[in-house]
Amino acid sequence: MNDSLNQIKQQISELRSLLEDYNYQYYVMDNPSVPDAEYDRVMRELISLEKAHPEFQSPDSPSQKVGGEALSVFEQVEHRVPMLSLDNVFSDDELKAFEQRIFDRLKNNQAIEFSCEPKLDGLAISILYREGKLVQAATRGDGRIGENVTDNIKTIRAIPLKLRGDYPAELEVRGEVFMPKTGFEKLNEQQKEKGNKVFANPRNAAAGSLRQLDSKITAARPLAFYAYSMGYFEPESDIANSHFERMMQLKNWGLPVCPVIKKVTGSQALAEYYDWIGEQRNSLSYEIDGVVYKVDSIELQQNLGFVARAPRWATAHKFPAQEEITQLLDVEFQVGRTGAITPVARLQPVSVGGVTVSNATLHNADEIARLQIKIGDTVIIRRAGDVIPQVVSVVEEKRTEAANLREIEFPTECPVCGSQVERIEDEAITRCSGGLICGAQLKESIKHFASRKALDVDGLGNKIVEALVDLELIKNPADLFSLTVEQITTMDRMGDKSALNLVNALDKAKQTTLAKFLYALGIREVGEATANNLALHFKSLDAVKNANYDQLIEVSDIGKIVAEHIVSFFAEEHNQTVIQALLDAGISWPQIETLSVDEQPLKDQIYVLTGTLTTMGRNDAKAHLQNLGAKVTGSVSAKTHYLVAGESAGSKLTKAQDLGVEVLTEDDLTQLLQTYGAI
Repeated sequence: MNDSLNQIKQQISELRSLLEDYNYQYYVMDNPSVPDAEYDRVMRELISLEKAHPEFQSPDSPSQKVGGEALSVFEQVEHRVPMLSLDNVFSDDELKAFEQRIFDRLKNNQAIEFSCEPKLDGLAISILYREGKLVQAATRGDGRIGENVTDNIKTIRAIPLKLRGDYPAELEVRGEVFMPKTGFEKLNEQQKEKGNKVFANPRNAAAGSLRQLDSKITAARPLAFYAYSMGYFEPESDIANSHFERMMQLKNWGLPVCPVIKKVTGSQALAEYYDWIGEQRNSLSYEIDGVVYKVDSIELQQNLGFVARAPRWATAHKFPAQEEITQLLDVEFQVGRTGAITPVARLQPVSVGGVTVSNATLHNADEIARLQIKIGDTVIIRRAGDVIPQVVSVVEEKRTEAANLREIEFPTECPVCGSQVERIEDEAITRCSGGLICGAQLKESIKHFASRKALDVDGLGNKIVEALVDLELIKNPADLFSLTVEQITTMDRMGDKSALNLVNALDKAKQTTLAKFLYALGIREVGEATANNLALHFKSLDAVKNANYDQLIEVSDIGKIVAEHIVSFFAEEHNQTVIQALLDAGISWPQIETLSVDEQPLKDQIYVLTGTLTTMGRNDAKAHLQNLGAKVTGSVSAKTHYLVAGESAGSKLTKAQDLGVEVLTEDDLTQLLQTYGAI
């Protein structure tokens, strides 16, 4: 044997060994180590080499097998009729070639009817009924011998324990056990809460659930089932000679059948069905990875026969892979509009689902730790529909000393502005603390700063803010107050009058309140109510800035997390610089003269505001009431003392009247506040 043939023989041997390992991980351990696309690629390469060199073919080659060995912990079951696998096609041309091979085999070019159905991503099962009663269920195993999972199958609600109607005395039903998407998501949430390993995909979850030694565990899992064929049956009378009609018989006997199964004629109709299912794919309640085509006539199926591992009369038309294998080249850290720092995987470009993917999300530091991923690793990525591609797992078998792997180091400073990053306990997200200075957050922070409930800068809309930032006319909120008419008129659609109006609006906005200023700063979790509580409690900006954690949690409605956000925000030097620049620009507010607790006339009284208050607005009304000691809540109850009803008051007014709560008009409220000198 020459060197070239020796090399081919060695290559075939290595491919077989690799596929055997993939099979073991996939079928026996329920822990696939590579995506289906990689498995298909290796299998096609092996089949191609064996076909070109039949002298190297072997009956124990993975190309002649279906799956893996049965687990020894389960009783073994021999299938009367082998459970074969399917060959695959990946393009319209290969689909036409499949149809042509059928024509050639039958020596007839007459149009052929096919039964079409989605290729479910689950676990193949054989279920045996005797006299209509479920007596045995087995996994496919290696196609000849499977595992007895009868007790577990009986726990699946979709599978009847007894058939309905006029059924054969003995009937073997074949189908797919799978886990619907919603059930899969809920199961993984439960796994996370318990600190257990999450499942990689619904197929893995279904397989792992079905092959439990304790059937109680299986019963608790959200498994479903669709029948897709008949195996052995006796007697043969009254069994349809059409695959599609057989599916309808199974349905009549009480077995679930995929609702989108369809009978069509010719390869063109097959391609149309494939396109149609592809459009429905993301809206289906279950995962599919392609379409299965079967010659509908049972007589033609028998005439066409089988090859070693698959029927000649059926094939699977696979979708472009939603999972692929590639290499992690690097990790970069992006800063979002709220300061969230997200690690982004830079990948060796690879086609996933028909789209070239070079980036994928790694979510957060916890996910990096869970994956135990390193730069240089070979990884599996997944892309489903329009969802951002994500790294699913590391292919540990590819790790070698030559891989030159590097640890991923999460930044301690913001990669955009250099501010310290923070991660609050019990939160997964790491954030930049430089809210007022960080370029990544700049546009959103200025929009918030100028919004109606904050500084309320009339005429400073979102598009103007974005244009000011893009033109680098402002780099932080303080820069707004140094804008000139000449600068503003350089912007599109901003004439002299519009520019002057904006400058005047900015000048007017300098007169505000401490509560509105604190809210405008955009401190995480500090909304209007919290800002107002801070202002009333501390009375000055310096007191708020210098407050420690223990002092902050004494404030009404401020808990541990909010207190930590406030401390972190004011500890950041960049934020202190911007705040001082705002004060230097002339922003000011009247001194807060809060009555002592003993002097508060509305102490312990509970108010609810509803409807539109035309003279002062609900936010100002709320602040005045709180300054007088009242507690302002959002819902009416028997404990409510007064409901202030403005225009278009709705259900809260009705409820207050039903409970006998005293109702005040806006005029009543104004008079009350004037009585106590609040306005």
